[in-house]
Amino acid sequence: MDPPAHLMSVPELPEPVEGCGVCQALDAQRREARGRGDYSAATDASVEIRRHPHATGTLR
Repeated sequence: MDPPAHLMSVPELPEPVEGCGVCQALDAQRREARGRGDYSAATDASVEIRRHPHATGTLR
């Protein structure tokens, strides 16, 4: 018998930066994707929000 599977917790959704048009557009894409049940596209948008650089030169 195999040992029980250990599932990782789901990370919190990244928050789009206020005033950033790219983050706002990605957030809209994410909401639309979730609304139509396309969780792969929603995850892709979340990854892009998380990796999107801002004026400070850092990643969120």
